[in-house]
Amino acid sequence: MFSAFIFGKNKAMKTPLLLILLSLISLGVSAQIDTTSYPKERAEIRALLRNQRPGVLVDCNDMIAVGPKGDISFSRQQWLAAQQKEKLVFKSVRPVAGQEFIRIYEGSLAVVNLLIEVNILVDGRDMNIRVRRLEVYHKRSGNWCRVAGQGTQVDELIFPIGAISKP
Repeated sequence: MFSAFIFGKNKAMKTPLLLILLSLISLGVSAQIDTTSYPKERAEIRALLRNQRPGVLVDCNDMIAVGPKGDISFSRQQWLAAQQKEKLVFKSVRPVAGQEFIRIYEGSLAVVNLLIEVNILVDGRDMNIRVRRLEVYHKRSGNWCRVAGQGTQVDELIFPIGAISKP
């Protein structure tokens, strides 16, 4: 019956339906590229990202993290234990300017995609890598903390950073 409506000859009914569908799609697209709402919260998240250092706590206790090998940690303690097991020590973490994409929802939830330059020791070997991160932050009692995160090392030979277009 629905297919008869869609593919039928009733143009009077199809036109309003088409307009409604196109309106909904355009609303969804515009919501995805919102980079200006919640300016105070955006500034707070940017400050949090730029002040990341080893030993600076930004994680919620119930954070979920996925490591570079696909391993999953269901708390900050498990995540730190996984780093120890892999003999991984973070020396520095710096966001790459212009590669921070922040979405704020209802003033208390932030979804962040960013590129970071990481200096780490892996089993005693010094390494400098770039990692694309997807992180989720939640504002609790006036403070932001990370509730989820996952990173992927960027292979710039295959995907050069300069070739990434902004929304």
